[in-house]
Amino acid sequence: MTVKYIVRHGTMRFLGEFEPGEGETYGRADEVVLRSERGLEVGQVLCEANPRALELLAEPTQGRILRRLSEEDRAALDRLRATEADELAACQGFVAQRRLQMELVDVEHLFGGERVVFYFLAEKRVDFRDLVRDLARTYQTRIEMRQIGVRDEAKLLADYGDCGKPVCCNTHLSKMPPVSMKMAKIQKSTLDPAKISGRCGRLKCCLRYEYDTYRGMERSLPPVGSKVVTPKGQGRVVAQEILVQKLVVEFEDHRRIIVGRDDILSAEPPKGRMVAQADLDETDESPFPDRDDPGSRSTWT
Repeated sequence: MTVKYIVRHGTMRFLGEFEPGEGETYGRADEVVLRSERGLEVGQVLCEANPRALELLAEPTQGRILRRLSEEDRAALDRLRATEADELAACQGFVAQRRLQMELVDVEHLFGGERVVFYFLAEKRVDFRDLVRDLARTYQTRIEMRQIGVRDEAKLLADYGDCGKPVCCNTHLSKMPPVSMKMAKIQKSTLDPAKISGRCGRLKCCLRYEYDTYRGMERSLPPVGSKVVTPKGQGRVVAQEILVQKLVVEFEDHRRIIVGRDDILSAEPPKGRMVAQADLDETDESPFPDRDDPGSRSTWT
């Protein structure tokens, strides 16, 4: 049975299952030339395509690994990168000439030359049919215009985050998870938009990483507003310290004392508590007004 591989390829870092040539084996991080549904591309081998790895791929691409990347291939790739800069400049000229309401972000020239993909931002739908004709006439190849959102823009262009490491969307994330203000609040993060927003201007993806753990630990504590009985008397929960599993309890004499979860003898949740209210922010992607990601739409000729 032929071993297949998970390969990352393309500017948008697609993940797919690729079959090697007969008798060929590859290791992690090997750079290869492959043929995908889009055409001839350069990719990087991540691992063998075992059942567990395939389960994690939402919409894997398919194709075949042709060969390892040679020195001649690297030289050709460098020439393509130089060509892409000229193509982006030319497209910007056509956009300005036709006064189209769009912002070009990046361009991708496939290794085999089968197509050139232009990525752009736009507030609304753009009729770029004439633009595509101009580009196709100039470069004599298939042209694809792909509209992306602000998070995809960061995925294409951003380098390092505030943490000093490469941004997650440009390394290990294949999909951008939804992030809400609730995730920042439960982790006691600052609510200053400038500090919890990523390079894309939206909430940082890393706010989601520990969210499920925080939610699980939060459920083990009486909610804020609960009436509790402790060895020191009866009081009301005014705050939770989730990580250390403690509560701030205000007693009838207005004293506030930190109490451990194990010291709670009984608890009565607040009456009429809006349970669903805590989750209303789950889809609130940004701490301040921002345009929604339009998703990706493409047209080619």
